[in-house]
Amino acid sequence: MKSIQHRLLIMLLIFIILPYFLSVLIIYKYTKHSVEQHELEISEDQMEELSEELEQYFYDLSNLPYIIYRNPDLIRIFTNGFEDSIYLNPIAVEKSIESIYLMRNEIRQVRFYIDKDKGSFTVYNAMVSARKYQPDFLEQPLIKKLYHANEPFIIEPPHRIKNYNHAATIPQSDKTVVMSIHHKIEDVLTNKFLGFMTIDFDIAGYARICNSLIKEHGGSVLLLDAKDRVMYASDQTLIGKQIPSELQPRIEAEGTNNGEDIIFSKTLSEPLNQWKLVKITPSQSLFKEVRKTAYTNILVGIGVGLLGLIMISIITYRITRPIKLLSQKVLSIEGGNMDVPFDDSREDEIGHLEKHMKDMMDRINLHIDREYKLEIENRKNQFRALKSQVNPHFLFNALQSIGAVALRSHSPKVYELVTSLSKMMRYSIRADQWVLIRDEVDYINAYLSLQKERFGDSINVSIHINESILEREIPSMTLQPLVENFFKHCYEEGFYDARLLIYGEIKGQTLHLGVENDGASMKLSELETLRENIYTAPVASEHIGLKNIHDRLVLNYGQGAGLELDTMDGKGFSVRMSIPLDSKFARDEMAGREKDYEGSNC
Repeated sequence: MKSIQHRLLIMLLIFIILPYFLSVLIIYKYTKHSVEQHELEISEDQMEELSEELEQYFYDLSNLPYIIYRNPDLIRIFTNGFEDSIYLNPIAVEKSIESIYLMRNEIRQVRFYIDKDKGSFTVYNAMVSARKYQPDFLEQPLIKKLYHANEPFIIEPPHRIKNYNHAATIPQSDKTVVMSIHHKIEDVLTNKFLGFMTIDFDIAGYARICNSLIKEHGGSVLLLDAKDRVMYASDQTLIGKQIPSELQPRIEAEGTNNGEDIIFSKTLSEPLNQWKLVKITPSQSLFKEVRKTAYTNILVGIGVGLLGLIMISIITYRITRPIKLLSQKVLSIEGGNMDVPFDDSREDEIGHLEKHMKDMMDRINLHIDREYKLEIENRKNQFRALKSQVNPHFLFNALQSIGAVALRSHSPKVYELVTSLSKMMRYSIRADQWVLIRDEVDYINAYLSLQKERFGDSINVSIHINESILEREIPSMTLQPLVENFFKHCYEEGFYDARLLIYGEIKGQTLHLGVENDGASMKLSELETLRENIYTAPVASEHIGLKNIHDRLVLNYGQGAGLELDTMDGKGFSVRMSIPLDSKFARDEMAGREKDYEGSNC
């Protein structure tokens, strides 16, 4: 049996705590999904907008070298070389070269290579360096690749600014990371190769565009070229290197939440063909507010749960504790203690209940004292009254004398009858005692021998008592009144062909004893009246034998014992006794008899 305390805990869990935390979980999941979808939509719009801005930015950078074609002096130098262009104004040429350097703020260095002279010079900090002869210039990997390619330019991944041919004065403190665009200079009309122009751009220019993606929720951004080299990254250590292998599959699953980050990528078009702009938003920052709200709700839930536990503790102490004490008192009553003290001083429902239970127990004790004990005494008085009608000792002695006279008179039949009657009288002395079933059967046989002398040997009687139950004890005079009823209601009323069956057996935990005949019977209405008289009515003159047997069985074995009556479908009459073998009453009676027996031997 579950206690009220446990039930209150279960109710608190089922109806308050569990639904609350389920609602928190559902709201968290829904909000998280909404935030994630919102972030994906915003990221898609931002990526679209910034990809166009990056494409336009690199388009402008890649087209800067075309300014040379609008400067005849510079084209003449690329075409004829410095030696053949001495008639030019050197100061004007130098100003034209410096103007290219000053065209954009992110330009950190410009290098020119004149194929005609096999020489190069640079512009750094708006200062033109001296020319240097470089016959193996075209053997540099990127330069060689661009020279043989059909593309007009090639973009070199970010790197630390270089001091080209050691001609320009670049301080060692300048550790600027630049991206270089190498542009091939050709004759517009003949497509003749003239030289190269290399511009180093500070990556801060397009880094600003990329970083605008991660202003709101933080995270990181990557700009990858077609060969998955990092052109820019929020993590400065990745710039200029190949993308890490563990990051590659995560980027390929773009637009999905891998459990930690939300990754979105955008493939760029010309002039950044097959480049990728990647935005990585950590869920830690994206769902920060969502988690904060969820944690707050969980803390509130824990507080509600703790308050619930405190409430249950108070209820347990103030309400369930008196109920437990009352339950213990009821268990004590069930154990046989009829003098349990009840506290009727409380003015609540518990006190009201204890007051009524106290009154009930007082009435029960009074009923036991005045009714139950009185009923037992009445039973004893009835047996004493029956025994006092004929003095069994006097009759027993008289029968012994008659038997002796019969033997002296050579009348063995008379002696046999007197002996049977003597056995009956000896047995009747024990009418209020417990006897073996074997003794009860012997008594019945003695009674039958007298009745056979009265009605003749035509009496049809069968006794089927299982040998295993003959040594069991029952109250005396239990079966005999039923056999006597057979002669009273069958033979004496003219049913001379009736058969009498006496049987006894054990089925399960119940001992069954029965007497039935196939002679006299009764109507169903008469049977119901008889049952009512035996089971419910007070002691009456009619059917006192059946009622006494039933009441004695109930008194000795409890409510599980008693008589069962049946008319056998109008073909006779049957009385069946049921005696529980594990009856508490029977065990107590047996223990009492053993105690009396031990006392008698002392």
